[in-house]
Amino acid sequence: MNQKPVTDLSSLGFAKFLSWTSLVLILVSSLIMSVVISNSARTSLLLKQQDFATLLAENLNHQIFRRFTLPTIIGYGRIALRNEEQYQRLDQVVQSTIHGLHVKSLRIYDFNSVVAYSSDRSDLGDKDMAGMAVGRALNGNMHSFEIQSSISPILAMFHLTLPPDSFMLRTTYPLRAEQRLGRDALDEKDQQVMGVLEITQDITADYGTVIRLQWLIICTTMASSVLLFLLLVTFIRRSERAIADRMQEKERLERELHQSEKLASMGRVVSSIAHEIRNPLGIISSSAELLLRRPNADALTQKILTAIHDEARRLSKTVHDFLDYARPKSPSKNSLDVAQVLDQALGFLENELSQREVRVERLYEPGLRVLGDKDLLYRAFYNIISNGLQAIKGEGRISIAGIREGGHVILTFHDSGCGFDLTNMDKMLDPFFTTKDDGTGLGLAIVNSIITSHGGELLLSNADDGGAIVRLRLPAEM
Repeated sequence: MNQKPVTDLSSLGFAKFLSWTSLVLILVSSLIMSVVISNSARTSLLLKQQDFATLLAENLNHQIFRRFTLPTIIGYGRIALRNEEQYQRLDQVVQSTIHGLHVKSLRIYDFNSVVAYSSDRSDLGDKDMAGMAVGRALNGNMHSFEIQSSISPILAMFHLTLPPDSFMLRTTYPLRAEQRLGRDALDEKDQQVMGVLEITQDITADYGTVIRLQWLIICTTMASSVLLFLLLVTFIRRSERAIADRMQEKERLERELHQSEKLASMGRVVSSIAHEIRNPLGIISSSAELLLRRPNADALTQKILTAIHDEARRLSKTVHDFLDYARPKSPSKNSLDVAQVLDQALGFLENELSQREVRVERLYEPGLRVLGDKDLLYRAFYNIISNGLQAIKGEGRISIAGIREGGHVILTFHDSGCGFDLTNMDKMLDPFFTTKDDGTGLGLAIVNSIITSHGGELLLSNADDGGAIVRLRLPAEM
């Protein structure tokens, strides 16, 4: 009977493993997708920057050729930038063209890869600034782009504000003659290379925009993944609770079935021997009572007969308890006032209560009506009060409260005894479990059987100020 819950638990564990694995895959795939999308956005923006740099280089090429090269050749016969007037004229053309376009620096290299013009005049004549890109532009008539950064692109993503000049776009563009004197415009491949333009632009602000876009994509994707994660976790937990509740209910039904089978077998055994026990007990008890009534018996005989009579009655009560639990009586459904049944049980125990100096607080009023079996409920109330009385050592009190709450009648029994043993609280309602040396362990089990047969509930607890609390919850008469 214990194999099925284990199988259910293993299946639940496997389902949880698959669920968590799926969630991890979702998060990882979402992160990869967000990185791919953000990188695509970064590449797209950089391509636009390169297109803009190309347009800028082409415009510079056009302006220099039309406004400087042609007029200079016509006026001077040749270009010589060592001539201050020519240099200033070229500088004027360049500055007017790049004004407001965030150009950090601009250089023009001659055929020997020497700086012939620079926005920073300290670079003039430098032979070491030209890189491989300048050589490709001179020899292959090819333009190229290069990203220069003072900070790693990965580290840049964790900066709230990027320092200026963190990312630079260097464009190398062959400076071409758009046409030869006296001829129409030529195709680009036929245009003569006159030098090389090298334009450096600060794209830090645009790169920062890309980084913010990347974070927006990553955060949005991860937020949606986390939301999906939380929804799935909520679904898993609810499923776990539902499965756990079903497993508990299944185990409870299996325990009840097992208990019913055990009670059925015990009932058959008890029934078969009850007759053999009860008849001799009746004879022993009646004979001892008859002998006790004879006046000529000495004190020792009286003591022995009293012990025989009391033990016979105790044994008879134990047999009755076994029969009551093993073969429970189906309750009748009669309208009754539980306040009257409580009064009857207290009336029967009145002498014992007064002898033990235990006072009773009756915190209930008439009118607490339920549909039930008067004899069975009387037996249940009697057992609860009797157990509380036995738990009190010396003077004490038993408080009985009753209220109607919604569709139920709530009865609370509170004694001033030692309370329940918390370590064995889950076993208190089990049959044959007892903490008393002379107990049968059937008192509370019979009470629980009676209350549950009425559709009620029995709850055990200890009071904060000491003592045990037994709470009964019975369906009220509607």
